[in-house]
Amino acid sequence: MGIHDTFRFGAHAMIFNHENQVLLLKRTYGNKGWSLPGGAVDPGETIHQALFRECKEELGIDVMHPILIGIYYHSKINTQAAIFRCEIPEDAKIVLSTEHLDLKWFDLAALSESQRIRAEDALHFQGQVLSRTF
Repeated sequence: MGIHDTFRFGAHAMIFNHENQVLLLKRTYGNKGWSLPGGAVDPGETIHQALFRECKEELGIDVMHPILIGIYYHSKINTQAAIFRCEIPEDAKIVLSTEHLDLKWFDLAALSESQRIRAEDALHFQGQVLSRTF
């Protein structure tokens, strides 16, 4: 990879409810699909700073107790994603940013293959940060 090549790195929150459903947000941009809260790490920012900033921007609340469960390379879009298992306050009132149209709690069976694998990694985390390629 050359110095002028494009490469992206992001930090994202995997948030579960009491039924082990995953919180996804419907984007207003790009393919307008469903994705985890989070986004790109800005220059000079740590992955934790990016996680907290992006989640605050997108959810209107602070995520808590982040645990890095894996770094996932997505070859189709040439990006690495740091996935953190996080919690939100039980009584949290989520307020979406203009980047998202909706939120939904998804059963694992309803997720795409890569989202399901990452969710299962988070649910079964044993303390060893994983690395996978999709």
